[in-house]
Amino acid sequence: MSSRQSTVDSRQSIDGRSVDIAEALSRRVVIENVRPAVDGGRFPIKRTVGESVHVVADIFGDGHDVVAAVLRHGNDEIPMTLVSPGLDEWAASFDVGEPGWHEYRIVAWVDRFETWRRDLRIKAAAGRDVSVELLEGSILLRDAAARANSDWLLQRSDMLTGSTAIDRRVTLALADEVADAMARRADRSRATMSPARRVWVDRARARFGAWYETFPRSAGADPRRSGTFREASADLARIADLGFDVVYLPPIHPIGSSFRKGRNNALAAGPDDPGSVWAIGSEAGGHTAVEPGLGTIDDFVAYREEVERLGMEVALDLAWQCSPDHPWVKAHPEWFRHRPDGTIKYAENPPKKYQDIYPFDFESEDWRGLWQALLEVTLFWIDRGVGIFRVDNPHTKTFGFWEWMIDQVHARHPEVIFLSEAFTRPKVMRYLAKAGFTQSYTYFTWRNSKSELTEYFTELTRTEVREYLRPNLFANTPDILHAYLQHGGRPAFEARLLLAATLGASYGVYSGFEICESRAAAPGSEEYADSEKYQFKKRDWKQPGNLSELICRVNRARHQHRALQSNDTLRFLDCDNPHIIAFSKESADETIVSIVNLDPHHIQHGFVDVPAAPDSFAVRDLLDEVAYTWHRGRNYVRFDPDIRQGHLLWLPKPRV
Repeated sequence: MSSRQSTVDSRQSIDGRSVDIAEALSRRVVIENVRPAVDGGRFPIKRTVGESVHVVADIFGDGHDVVAAVLRHGNDEIPMTLVSPGLDEWAASFDVGEPGWHEYRIVAWVDRFETWRRDLRIKAAAGRDVSVELLEGSILLRDAAARANSDWLLQRSDMLTGSTAIDRRVTLALADEVADAMARRADRSRATMSPARRVWVDRARARFGAWYETFPRSAGADPRRSGTFREASADLARIADLGFDVVYLPPIHPIGSSFRKGRNNALAAGPDDPGSVWAIGSEAGGHTAVEPGLGTIDDFVAYREEVERLGMEVALDLAWQCSPDHPWVKAHPEWFRHRPDGTIKYAENPPKKYQDIYPFDFESEDWRGLWQALLEVTLFWIDRGVGIFRVDNPHTKTFGFWEWMIDQVHARHPEVIFLSEAFTRPKVMRYLAKAGFTQSYTYFTWRNSKSELTEYFTELTRTEVREYLRPNLFANTPDILHAYLQHGGRPAFEARLLLAATLGASYGVYSGFEICESRAAAPGSEEYADSEKYQFKKRDWKQPGNLSELICRVNRARHQHRALQSNDTLRFLDCDNPHIIAFSKESADETIVSIVNLDPHHIQHGFVDVPAAPDSFAVRDLLDEVAYTWHRGRNYVRFDPDIRQGHLLWLPKPRV
């Protein structure tokens, strides 16, 4: 037996399936380049409930026979359409329902009946004798009748070979009702089936939401002690009135005292310094305990319930690290890295040192025990009503751990959302998104010029990245106060708010943004002076110049206008001034145009081009309810930083 024969007669594993190679080689249709797909199907694409998946593939067969294809999603089959005949490109779409795993695949085959029907039509139109062709058609109908046990098809088969005039039989053969019946009973015995592609479906909050980061310990009346969850609850109505959807809390766990950091990251802490909330663990407990100054687990649950009563959700920080006082340091020293002298290594990001934090060793001999313990921590907080987690520095932990842990959580709770706080290299950020993170922090904070913003958001929304990475645009964080905000005053905060809230369906701010906190720890630093990471911070939310009203208007527009609730339709518009950026988003019944002055110091003006619209049309600014008449083509805008930094224009689509 030849080597070729040996190959043909064998079975092989393809895409995890045992395949008869001879049978596979006998199939005449090829399915290639199925998209969307992430890394050839290694990772799933992502959607939220109610969104659609538009599938495109290259499908072709040998010779000139007609090819048919369907897109299979669950128990549904959607006929695929040949959209580019010369390129053999086919397409179809399906909508996704409940959160969790979905699969789709393509089935394609040579359609012998449609091939015969096409040729019969051509020959009959040319006046040729088609009696033999009608006999062939009768056999095809009879075969289908046998497959489907259909008397109706059997009767049509007999009619094709009856004594009726040929033109009558041709008309019967070409009838749409016969074609429809045969399509439902197509011979797929040699159909080609593509490998299954996975879709992970999240709830709607994964796609759309405004986040507000707050430290509950700063909510107390006495600046010398921690605020409690009960006291922090009093501030929730204000946050809800601003229009936020998610209240994100940094770690709420007991804080260690060993090597506790003082104000402004000082190495020595004073007697009243609370320490960093990221130095987790003390004699009061670890990752499943609450810092005593905040209250108890029951107090946290009551706080979460009040958040939900006001129409918001709590997001909790997952920080996989310990203070030297964490119970796990004594119980599981093998979970940490050790120096040659036997001491545990503290965290470093040279030249920064974090003596109050011990990172885990995800390559320790007991890595399985560590992984399981961290999963149990996550499930503990889910059991207490937490459905969203912001994950601290996931890029410093093993990729495989995240893929495993998120999959384990989603197997039990598909509604849970994970936000990756990984400010690192692009490919690392993307891989974490592929590995399962629902949302990702981005480089938005450092993209401030028109060209930077346009290039970056084109990448996020118009390339394959959009299939798996959902951006969450934080305008500031406790760690990041960009120079643009430090030196731009209130106009800079206005501009960044408008950009974050309209470029992204998900965005966030850290408390203090609404009162334009902008004092840095030192020149050239992005650290806040008197950082809340190391001390309690008291604020006057009503101080002059605050952004509360603007934030309310922006978030109200986001909730009322579906166009702002996704990123799929983002398009940048031409503007002749490099300091003014313009872009649009659409839904079925409206277009929203955002125009922002990126210069916080000077008056800027120019012309914005609206390419597709009626000759003239009315727009309404959602920021102040002022109406304007605009025209297709160039429209003049002018921004004075002392007055306003942008427009948010609503354009309803004409009813057809």
